[in-house]
Amino acid sequence: MFPDLSWSHMLLVLIVALVVVGPKDLPKLMRKMGQWANKARGMADQFRRSFDDMARQSELDELRKELDELRNTRPLAETERALSQTLHGPAVSFNEEPPAPSEEPPKTPEPAEPIPEGDQHPPPP
Repeated sequence: MFPDLSWSHMLLVLIVALVVVGPKDLPKLMRKMGQWANKARGMADQFRRSFDDMARQSELDELRKELDELRNTRPLAETERALSQTLHGPAVSFNEEPPAPSEEPPKTPEPAEPIPEGDQHPPPP
């Protein structure tokens, strides 16, 4: 606490305090000084803790703000849209333009010819 005070300086201060205050009141004075030092340390510790809490709170506020910005901007929305389009769209497209809708209804396949009872195997294609 007192880096410049040597033992001889401290002894001199104690002798002066003993002479000025007296041997009867010296323990009371030392006790009061100890209480004041303890109170000062407590106040400094409380100040440091409140300062740390304010710094932590400001960091949390910044993180909340960044998180809200990320939720609002959705930086991966374009990637999500491209992936869903790829998954739901055709696998391979050779045409640059989609085909124009035709006015004719699509043809239904004709039913297959029945196999005659004498032939067990169908004709080769």
